[in-house]
Amino acid sequence: MGRILAIDLGRKRTGLAVTDPLQIIASPLETVPTHKLIEYLKDYFIKELVGVIVLGFPTNLNNKDTDMTADVRAFYKKLGKEFPDKAIHLQDEKFTSKMALDAMIAGGMKKKDRRVKGNIDKISAAIILQSYLEIKK
Repeated sequence: MGRILAIDLGRKRTGLAVTDPLQIIASPLETVPTHKLIEYLKDYFIKELVGVIVLGFPTNLNNKDTDMTADVRAFYKKLGKEFPDKAIHLQDEKFTSKMALDAMIAGGMKKKDRRVKGNIDKISAAIILQSYLEIKK
């Protein structure tokens, strides 16, 4: 059983989260510049066994496309071509950035650290992954 990796795709930065090998716990992994993401994933997949990729899928409150939805669809296709051996799932990512900020505040993270946008990205990825795990059960 491999890990599950979640991606919160952004135009500049992308947050990543991963499960433990038993697929029980979702943890923030890294924030990567988006233009280096495929290269990062190739290296990561050499080191770690990952069977499933969960990609955050952005829609607005009416389930209509956002300005980022087309980018995510294009990246979804690119992932399929680059990693044909991985199952790729789309997961709703509504409110994940707000939930990530709330979690950082509740966890006592200092204001200076909360301003680091990469922290929000990888925590958002962990929330996307946790949502996927809950639905999967």
